[in-house]
Amino acid sequence: MDRELAGKDRSRRTFLGQALAGATVLTFAPPLCLQRHLEPVRFGMCADVHKDVMHDANKRLTTFVKAMTDKKADFLVQMGDFCQPIDKNKSFMEVWRSFKGPTYDVIGNHDMDGGKTREQTRAFMGMKRGYYTFVKKGYRFIVLDGNDTHEGAPTGYARHVDDAQRGWLKKQLETTTEPVVILCHQSLENSSGVDNGAAVRAILEAENERAGWGRILACFSGHHHLDDLVRIKEIPYVQVNSMSYFWVGGARKHKSYPAEVHAAHPWIEYTSPYQDPLWAFVTIDPKGVLRIEGVRSKWVGPSPKQLGYAARANEKGITPTVTDHSVKIAGTDRR
Repeated sequence: MDRELAGKDRSRRTFLGQALAGATVLTFAPPLCLQRHLEPVRFGMCADVHKDVMHDANKRLTTFVKAMTDKKADFLVQMGDFCQPIDKNKSFMEVWRSFKGPTYDVIGNHDMDGGKTREQTRAFMGMKRGYYTFVKKGYRFIVLDGNDTHEGAPTGYARHVDDAQRGWLKKQLETTTEPVVILCHQSLENSSGVDNGAAVRAILEAENERAGWGRILACFSGHHHLDDLVRIKEIPYVQVNSMSYFWVGGARKHKSYPAEVHAAHPWIEYTSPYQDPLWAFVTIDPKGVLRIEGVRSKWVGPSPKQLGYAARANEKGITPTVTDHSVKIAGTDRR
């Protein structure tokens, strides 16, 4: 991070209505031959709403959809751990589809809780497959499914991108030329994310080398309920915080909501909820700037630290915020 630039950016923050947490600015340099085919694109992104945990998930999602409508977002993306594919969640999906524009889904591991399969989850969300690609205003978005299984996998939820999907990813990159944004529920860089993240990152790094510029603009993930951005070999990896809470688990419980809420939603006591829904609003400017606007909130009840939660080494960014950073993406201004 450029500390001087970051300091100047912080000094310019303003807070209107629900306070913006600042703007993340990622700069890149697409070749001039591509720039003429690019237009500004603006989209809303939310992660880990957890309809099946949060009592007010419908309200949070409604607030997000309205805010993105007001901002005239071109499309919306939800980054997984959205809802289980069950009848009582159909009204939640109706809120999501109420946006007057395209909406795109990424499958999260908890979307298959309750013994549901990926096929059932995809059918419920209207997805033809778990990994796919789409193009908006000259930019290619590639959605990955980090829920593949494999022999010798770690215990717990599946978190892998298998050989077939990695082969598909390579082909997508080799046969197209647009600037690329990667979307995956589990992070490709966090040690508790995709368990073969290094293999996937190697594909992206090789593509930047082949293209001769920073074609991979950013990789977005959810899953971790963290507010974090790291750069590996000039590629930014952005963890979009949960819309709803940070999970603390164990014996660390709270009763910060009315008794009837806890009775109806027993998993809430194992979380540190955010008072306001968090999201990211992303703008990509063809001149070479990717800007992320976030939201600042506060804890409902005690924070994870106050509950005695000790952050692990891979848990940087435990905060009720989608905040700001400033990094440069490597690129060359080739013709």
